[in-house]
Amino acid sequence: MQTAEGVFDAIAAGPEDGRPVLFLHGFPEAAVEWEHQVAVLGRAGFRAVAFDQRGYSPGVRPERALEYDMESLVGDVLAVADALGWSRFDLVGHDWGGAVAWWTAHEHPERLRKLAVVSTPHPRALFDAMRTDEDQHMRSAYMTEWRSSTTEKRMLADNGAALRQMFEWQVPPSRVDEYLRRLAEPGALTAALNWYRAGRPGGGIEQVSVPTLYVWSTEDVAFGSTAAFATEKWVSGPYRFEMLEDVSHWVPEQAPEALTALLLEHLGT
Repeated sequence: MQTAEGVFDAIAAGPEDGRPVLFLHGFPEAAVEWEHQVAVLGRAGFRAVAFDQRGYSPGVRPERALEYDMESLVGDVLAVADALGWSRFDLVGHDWGGAVAWWTAHEHPERLRKLAVVSTPHPRALFDAMRTDEDQHMRSAYMTEWRSSTTEKRMLADNGAALRQMFEWQVPPSRVDEYLRRLAEPGALTAALNWYRAGRPGGGIEQVSVPTLYVWSTEDVAFGSTAAFATEKWVSGPYRFEMLEDVSHWVPEQAPEALTALLLEHLGT
């Protein structure tokens, strides 16, 4: 998709005039993490689109970390929606894509019909938990570690062993190979890590008014229960919380049927 920032790569399914749904992926993945959900929603009559976000699309890969600030990431969401001709749409995000989805809903509620976030708690709930909950503080320590200039070399060493280990053997090896192939492109992993290196606002986000589905899994290594359970108080609109037992952080790919069923129910009501 051509935007003012450049060309974003994407996958899509469903009729052109179907109800629009935009999917945002996380780190260290790509739009194809949503392959199952996009296909099923497309068959159900939605127009489902997932795009490789800033840094992951070769056509939109700025070099400076400051160009991965939240304002720019949210701006990309709106630019892609505009390029698709969508004045209003449903938004679904996972991991970093979930954070961008929360901020988009907060800053531009008039553009969204419904919001669905997988894994990532509301940013304010996470911010508070990192300060007050020792468990979440320890879970989030990697965010600081990954800002180091040596992170790229460490992650790509030994055929990407560190990146492969992240997926906890819960994502098909062929898909992990695809992610690593993309991240091994010149500048790709640096761009993805710049999401962590960019300055992040602390308490600037408040309650979200968009009807929201939040899906959290009990075996998520990044996000603990404190922030997950506290997310409810940061949604002023209709809110639904679903907890998936014995599922890791990689919900879209480890539990595709369960997640897709929840999305169809949420978006279709």
